Amino acid sequence: MSERIKLLAYLVAIIIASWTTSPAWLTGGLLATLLLCGRDAMRMVRRAIVTTIAFSGIVSAAYAGYRWLAFDTLPLDWLVTVNLRVLLMAMLTFLVIARVNLFQALSVSRRFSFLLVLAVSQSIGLKRVLDEFRMGLHSRSIRPASLRDRYRAVAHAAGWLVDKSLGHAHESAQALKSRGLFK
Repeated sequence: MSERIKLLAYLVAIIIASWTTSPAWLTGGLLATLLLCGRDAMRMVRRAIVTTIAFSGIVSAAYAGYRWLAFDTLPLDWLVTVNLRVLLMAMLTFLVIARVNLFQALSVSRRFSFLLVLAVSQSIGLKRVLDEFRMGLHSRSIRPASLRDRYRAVAHAAGWLVDKSLGHAHESAQALKSRGLFK
């Protein structure tokens, strides 16, 4: 199957998943996605569950807490539907990342290819920086770092990345301003 057709099928599946409100249909889509994953299904399920918890866990907990305090009921149907939808979309995304060559799929447009190259190079740079922070924590510890030490290291890395991002944004804004793009 062509890479473009696979990417188009992914986009259609994401749109359908975002419109679907029936937990039964979302579960069916999830089962179909698991079948497409094949041997990688359990690895992708673990990654998708972690992603779902990180993405919608806080929103779900906050909304459930609000409904519980305000109306003494839990919105179980809403919680199940939203989290199944996010899980299905995460599974579809991990499947596409594993099975579709995005460079071939987006080769129809030079702009899309350029944006993909920029995104991939940025993610590789970010992964390298995070690996360096992880190795730095490991090399400075005699024994494995405690949970507290790991949280502190993550907070330090996040602060460093935010500072670096702000610096790059300021430099880009200055460059655009010097070229007369905005005042």
